[in-house]
Amino acid sequence: MKVVIASDHAGFTMKESLKLLLQSLQYEVTDLGTNSEESVDYPDFAKKVGAAVSIHKAEMGVLICGSGIGMCMAANRFKGVRAVVLNDEFDAEMSRKHNDANVACFGARKITEDSARKFLKIWLNTKFEGGRHERRVKNID
Repeated sequence: MKVVIASDHAGFTMKESLKLLLQSLQYEVTDLGTNSEESVDYPDFAKKVGAAVSIHKAEMGVLICGSGIGMCMAANRFKGVRAVVLNDEFDAEMSRKHNDANVACFGARKITEDSARKFLKIWLNTKFEGGRHERRVKNID
């Protein structure tokens, strides 16, 4: 499975950690930046991930900024993107199971890297239930 990942300066360190996790789990990972802790504008990187997922260059995306909120808002502007901020195990499971989320967003200033890795694994391993939820997800676009 192809996964695109990006962050702003606040999320750079966490991005590097999550990228290594994804690679260790045998995902095909494309890093779309940023490449340091030097200040950048988060929408530029959310747009790269949102566009890649929207046009099916990747099945999933991961975004990291200080809160996760800005990245999530910017990514959700793209057709077919269902980005969610993951703050706990429940968010990770239910966003996939009921909402078929395809972009996971993390707040590097809100949760630890260990928590982010844990939530990402749950998110990646949870399958969309479909059924009554499929109609609702299709209604988003």
